[in-house]
Amino acid sequence: VYREVCSACHSMKLLSFRSLTDLGFTKPEVKAIAKNWSVKVPTINDKTGEETTRDATPADHIPPTYANETAARAGNNNALPPDMSLLAKAREGGAHYIYSIVTGFQDPPANLPKDNLPPPGLHYNPYFANLNIAMPPPLVSDGQVTYDDGTKATKDQMAQDVAAVLMWAAE
Repeated sequence: VYREVCSACHSMKLLSFRSLTDLGFTKPEVKAIAKNWSVKVPTINDKTGEETTRDATPADHIPPTYANETAARAGNNNALPPDMSLLAKAREGGAHYIYSIVTGFQDPPANLPKDNLPPPGLHYNPYFANLNIAMPPPLVSDGQVTYDDGTKATKDQMAQDVAAVLMWAAE
């Protein structure tokens, strides 16, 4: 769920690919995940000294989604998507908070004062501190991801899984 949904905006730059063996992935699976990651690892060509990129290896940290904060903000309506490496530990409620955020999007209550309505580009989520969050609903439909073991990919299941993985990553 993180790879197919969250990683489009959020990084996990403190987590190395090799740590995925803790979740039960085999070394060959981790090697394939790293090699096929959508963002390449920045490096320097040792022959020319020029900046270039390469496929990730299990020893690499998961490369950031954006090159820098400016690029991240430019791609997200000037909002900076937080790195998710430690997010579950950084927020009160941990995995429960993550679950609530990703499942909590709704229409604002009818009695909400007009000055509290989400401005353009923001979304109402009562679990977010100021009620209005720049992130659009990440889990939009059942079946959004495919589980290799055949688990039914309901929004609830995907939210539980991403919350659990983010808690694991933070620990």
